[in-house]
Amino acid sequence: MEREERQVMKQAPGPNPLFDAEPGVRKVRSFVLREGRLTPAQQRALGELWPRFGIDNAHTPIDLAATFGRDAPVIVEIGFGSGDTLAHMAREAPETNFVGIEVHRPGIGHLLNLLQEQSIDNVRVICADAVQVLTERIADSELAGLRLYFPDPWPKKRHHKRRIVQPPWVDLVARRLRPGGVLHMATDWIPYAEHMLEVASAEPLLENIASDGTWVDRPSWRPETRFEHRGEALGHGVRDLMFRRTDPAALR
Repeated sequence: MEREERQVMKQAPGPNPLFDAEPGVRKVRSFVLREGRLTPAQQRALGELWPRFGIDNAHTPIDLAATFGRDAPVIVEIGFGSGDTLAHMAREAPETNFVGIEVHRPGIGHLLNLLQEQSIDNVRVICADAVQVLTERIADSELAGLRLYFPDPWPKKRHHKRRIVQPPWVDLVARRLRPGGVLHMATDWIPYAEHMLEVASAEPLLENIASDGTWVDRPSWRPETRFEHRGEALGHGVRDLMFRRTDPAALR
């Protein structure tokens, strides 16, 4: 991020994943933080609703039971965008706790408003790099599921290193899932789907749920997104992949 853009972001109020970035350290990230304009409603939500639904940035483990005020299965969604899909899934599964991780504050503000308007209380939000959250703040075998829907495919070969789905990331996710926990990914970029399939299939702690070892049908609980509709209109085929965490005896 350029110095001028970084300074603007650090002056902006509300949660910001770059507040605690180490000076002078540039990391290869799977996202680019180019934030659009916050609407007054989104800005209000960040100020007024964050204390209720937000999990502040830190480098310490999250006590998920204390955060939600109950002990229940936890599913993480990375890059929830506007939050419409996350809000829908949480509303339909009140017995489950959901943690949404996103770096773009307009989407976070939109989701916070949805949670209040629809009286959804089983969602908490983190504004941070998802890799840092999984590495430092989530314990092994703590998650019932992790969902990654339509991440940036970084289609140019020179940008493939920016793809979030890489062997170290899949290994990290697998270790954070409890036995039987599910990694669910979806993309409308077929070369990326093939990459996801190859990388996840090579992880010994995961097994493909698909009977033929490839894709699964979109589950009824994953609503179609506006992004997905746009991709289909452009002729992009959507692929869902689901991998289950194997028995802990498989740990290396």
